[in-house]
Amino acid sequence: MRTRLRSLMPRLLLIAWGVLCVLGQADAAAPDELVRETADEVMALLRSDAGGDLDELAALVDTKVVGHFDFASMTRLALGKYWRQATAEEQMALVGEFRTLLVRTYSNALLQFLDYDIETRPLDAAADAKTVIVRTLVSKGGNKPIHLDYRMMARDADWFVFDVMVDGVSLVVNYRSMFGATVEKSGVAGLIRLLQEKNASLAGTG
Repeated sequence: MRTRLRSLMPRLLLIAWGVLCVLGQADAAAPDELVRETADEVMALLRSDAGGDLDELAALVDTKVVGHFDFASMTRLALGKYWRQATAEEQMALVGEFRTLLVRTYSNALLQFLDYDIETRPLDAAADAKTVIVRTLVSKGGNKPIHLDYRMMARDADWFVFDVMVDGVSLVVNYRSMFGATVEKSGVAGLIRLLQEKNASLAGTG
């Protein structure tokens, strides 16, 4: 099951990013309302861009998504206790490389989502909550739906994603074991090099 989820994570997170791409274009509203109102529009956009150039798609994702995901928090959570071992310069490098890794991974997976549907569940949170989980179901044909949930925080009258969960498996946790093992073996500098190598490899697939 976990192997299946790891293989699905990049493709499903692209759907998550696609939905969040449009959220910042709407007036401030409850996060579940934003997801619900924009999901159909975003999926239509993905389908219309199905034949697009991957470099252009990556640039589009980078332009629209970066402002709506808290990559610093995501990187810090993924590093866990090892975050404090990194210098300020290394922390900045880690955030940048992790962001690039996610952007390129999901841009390269774009064409696999054309026949997926998204159902947003009602938000179960207090009206004044500062952190919420927006739950969605991603389905294809008659297959069993997959739970794709956004962990979001309120800041400056806007909502930011700091983690995404696929069938209960956290994106942050999914990367944490790899990050930790690499730091233990090669130090923080080794993790930065590994991310740089992965990003170079993904850049070559476009």
